Formats: sequence, structure tokens, C-alpha cells
Amino acid sequence: MFEKKPKLTATKNKKRDIPSGLWVKCADCGEMIFSKELSKNLKVCAKCNRHFPMTARERIASLADEGTFHETDADMVSVDTLKFTGMAAYTERLKTYQRQTGLADAIVTGLCKIGGHDVSLAVMDFSFLGASMGSVVGEKVTRAIEKATELKIPVIIVSASGGARMYEGILSLMQMAKTSAALALHAKAGLPYLSVLTHPTTAGVMASFASLGDVIIAEPKALIGFAGPRVIKETTQQELPEGFQTSEFLLEHGLLDLIVHRKELRDTLSKMLQYFSGNSGCKFKAA
Repeated sequence: MFEKKPKLTATKNKKRDIPSGLWVKCADCGEMIFSKELSKNLKVCAKCNRHFPMTARERIASLADEGTFHETDADMVSVDTLKFTGMAAYTERLKTYQRQTGLADAIVTGLCKIGGHDVSLAVMDFSFLGASMGSVVGEKVTRAIEKATELKIPVIIVSASGGARMYEGILSLMQMAKTSAALALHAKAGLPYLSVLTHPTTAGVMASFASLGDVIIAEPKALIGFAGPRVIKETTQQELPEGFQTSEFLLEHGLLDLIVHRKELRDTLSKMLQYFSGNSGCKFKAA
């Protein structure tokens, strides 16, 4: 007699769990990018050159000479002066973003060298409440400018913001005037201010210090403007030009001086600092 063959039971293929965050899909070209490779490439898609958002720390590491950045006002935090309770308690949202980002607020400021030149550097971080400008952001920007004026060095601000911080009401809007006044004194002292605009730079930030640079630089395809295209279209009931409020559109219409690829930004800033330092034979004059 033949022995009965054992019944073969179908084995269930276990789905392999792939850790989240290993791959990133480019929204422009659809390319799947290994996260570590994206970071090595300064958060730029190698296929289509899309510039992904960078954190403030990543940005500083890409710009400052190694080991030269010394942070200032690191412990400054916002308070809920208006006792905002709509949508979500402001204090709770602040704690959530502080925990998620490791930042005290939406900007990091400090002194460093870029290409050997002393600089007061301020970098906004969109991952913290959309880099909205509240009293802390405005105060840190102002202090960064005032420190540059005191030390007679250039100031560079890298902007990325959704605008004023609604949780702080008029206190947020006051920062527009305060930062602009500090820049006026900086210019009066004959000192340069380089403004770098990244995606997105809008509303109160764009209507104040971001647009006041002696040289205004933007990254490719960044959204830059006061109100967003959708809001403007609904308000004016008009069709907007193609590419409206992109870096390329604004360069063509005279708002920007340069569009610079992220990989070339450090060298570009270094050359400008060399020019403004007077070592190139040209003395800077404030406009």
C-alpha cells in the first residue's frame, strides 16, 4: 500500500514591516528617494531638483563653517498672554511642537562664520507651527539684527513662514514693525543684510524683514508672496498668470535679485560677504 502523502497547507506570507521614514516620494516627479540619500543631497531631489523643506539645524549645518555656529537666545519661549483657547490651547500646541522638533520656537539664531566671514545668522523652521511669527520669533530676529549692528557684521536671515501667529494677535503683528526698525538702523550703519527666501515665505514675514534685504535670494520654485494664490484669485475674481508667486515669476518681475540652487547657496553667500567686506575693493553703501 502506498503511504498517504501529507497534505500541504498553504503558508501565509508574512508582510514584512518596513520602518516608516526610510523612503520619501517626490511630489514633483514621483521618484521614491532613500531618506539618507536625500539628506546627503541637501534635501534636493536628484531627478527633478525639487527642494524639500529643511529644518533650521540642517540649514545651519549646510551654511555655517564647521564648528563656528554659536546659538543665541536658545531658551526664549512664547507665553500665552492672550489666553488663547480657540481650536486648541496655545500652551499645549507649543509643548507639542517643542517636543516634536526639539526647538523652543520657530527660529534659531546665532553667530557664525560663512566662508571665513563673521555673520549673525537667523534661520526659520517651518516644521514648528508653520514658522509663524510670534513675539519670540520677532524678538530673536530683532536681537540677531541688533547684535550684527553692534559687532559691525552682516546679518543673514533665512525665511520660511506661513505668516503672523494668530495665537498672539496684535503682539504678533507688532513684530513686523520691530524687525523692520532694527533693519533700518542696521542699514544706517552701512552694514549689509542678505535675505534668503525659501518655500514658503508669505504674509507678515514677507511683508516685513524678508523683503528688506540689500540682496534678496530665493530657492527655485519657492512660493513667495503676501496672500496665497488661491486667496488672491477668490478676492480679485481674476485668473492669475502662470507661475504666479513662484521664485521664477518674481525674479522676472524684479522682486528678487537671484535664484540660487541650495547646493550653491553657501558659496554664493560667501562671495557676497567677500564683496561687502571691502576686501574686493568695493565699499558697501546702504540703499
